[in-house]
Amino acid sequence: MSYRIGVNFVKPTDFARQLTAFLSDYLPGQCGIKVNTIKSYRDTFALFLTFCGDVRNMKIEKMVISQVTPSLIEDFLTWLETERGNSISTRNQRLAALHAFFRYVQKEEPSAILTCQQNLSIPFKKVAKPHVSYLSGETIKEIFAKPDLNTAVGRRDLCVLSVLYDTGARVSELVNLKVHDVRLDEMPVVKLLGKGDKIRHVPLMAKTAQILTNYLSENKLDAPQFADYPLFFNRQHSKLTRTGVTYIIQKYTGDEKVTPHIFRHSKAMHLLQSGVNIIYIRDLLGHVDIATTEVYARADTEMKRAALEKVYQDLTPKSMPTWENDKNLMAWLHSLI
Repeated sequence: MSYRIGVNFVKPTDFARQLTAFLSDYLPGQCGIKVNTIKSYRDTFALFLTFCGDVRNMKIEKMVISQVTPSLIEDFLTWLETERGNSISTRNQRLAALHAFFRYVQKEEPSAILTCQQNLSIPFKKVAKPHVSYLSGETIKEIFAKPDLNTAVGRRDLCVLSVLYDTGARVSELVNLKVHDVRLDEMPVVKLLGKGDKIRHVPLMAKTAQILTNYLSENKLDAPQFADYPLFFNRQHSKLTRTGVTYIIQKYTGDEKVTPHIFRHSKAMHLLQSGVNIIYIRDLLGHVDIATTEVYARADTEMKRAALEKVYQDLTPKSMPTWENDKNLMAWLHSLI
């Protein structure tokens, strides 16, 4: 004899339907959003649902769009900052994901357009102007002098550091380099695959090109059959990771605050201080907007201002004469009436 066990089916809500379609169909299919961005959006909603369930005691399976009010979202954003210790930038990234969702919903669910517009009106929090951390040219030289060139690991580390600095590459661009991305003829260049799958070719200085040539030869990567191999690899002969590059940098600096991105900042600042046009620096760094590159010019201006203030002599009189006490001037002004 068989028995049927009754099951209580939960009817999908408008929030559940739209969120599923947004993450599974709209972003990857219609928008062609990158995988990492979709993961970031999913993380945002995972955190949001955690907040709704654990903090606000809401039943997730019964949530509807009308419940997702500006008040709820603002409390969620505050929770991110106060309870989870998120930065303002991270808070704004989470809000951007929520904005993207409600821009989608207002077209798919017209009855919820008022709620959507109210949520879209939640402003981003202002972020303090970024401070550009960079290393001096002398510090870069000192770091380059530290790897032990009597060992294969030391020679590899020097090559990694040299290419990272010389190209101004993002760490993701560096670790994704393959052997065929390097051209070491009369005009040595490296082909970098940047954000948005945009390719740029960055020239290499002679010393870096020579270090890279020696590295390829030593590791027998200069043969045609190794063209698709990762340029940099670890002891297990796997592609070097972001963590691996960070470890190499901190091994020779002894400072956890020195990240791969600081090498990129350093290259940009050194080029600017050498008089290189900011347009060329923008192209080398792969910035889409010149405004992003101008942060280095502002940082350089502030640095010069600070230097001038140290040697500035105040030659201005402590009290300036008041023009109202100049009788001749006052008489002349009255004559104009």
